[in-house]
Amino acid sequence: MTAEEVRAMFEAPAWDERYGGAELVWSGNPNPQLVAEVDELTPGTALDVGAGEGADAVWLARRGWTVTAVDFSKVALERVAEHAAEQGVEVATEQADVRTWAPPEQTYALVNSQFMHQPPEVFTGLVARLAAAVAPGGHLVVVGHHPKDLESPSIGRPPVPEMLFTAEEVAAQLDPAEWEIVAADARPRQIIGVDGEPVTGHDAVLHARRR
Repeated sequence: MTAEEVRAMFEAPAWDERYGGAELVWSGNPNPQLVAEVDELTPGTALDVGAGEGADAVWLARRGWTVTAVDFSKVALERVAEHAAEQGVEVATEQADVRTWAPPEQTYALVNSQFMHQPPEVFTGLVARLAAAVAPGGHLVVVGHHPKDLESPSIGRPPVPEMLFTAEEVAAQLDPAEWEIVAADARPRQIIGVDGEPVTGHDAVLHARRR
């Protein structure tokens, strides 16, 4: 697969087609790093960016958070609504291309972004806008595939190293006078590799609290 083909995978039409299938694309379970970082926080307003089929958003809503789920795929947001209805919770949805969209500033007690991989020139602006949306005392959680995963072909990450990031790179964008870094890790996680066997991948996990 060429870099151009990989980049096409990150556009809305490709995700509409992917989510339009009969089966769930993802497990339906919340991302484990979100659970690890947020489980003990007091619920408030939450923004879930790149919500996919809504597992994170619904998990948050079930725990008492008032959640807005954002994605550029209309089909994904339809699945968010279906998943929320099945679980008996409410999740607001908003269709937007987060590469250019800006959420309201200093509004949310939690801003969550899981595996939103973009070219560096896009990702830097995205992180800045997500951070700006966090209210005083609120939390920013950004998780992605760590570049270390590219060292193992059995993990099967797309060949676009410039679109992977470390937690330290995200943390470096945050003003230390305004932010406390709660976690900045390359956190190991067992996943199923391309050959169907268990393999250890690594998540870049950034959790910061606005002072």
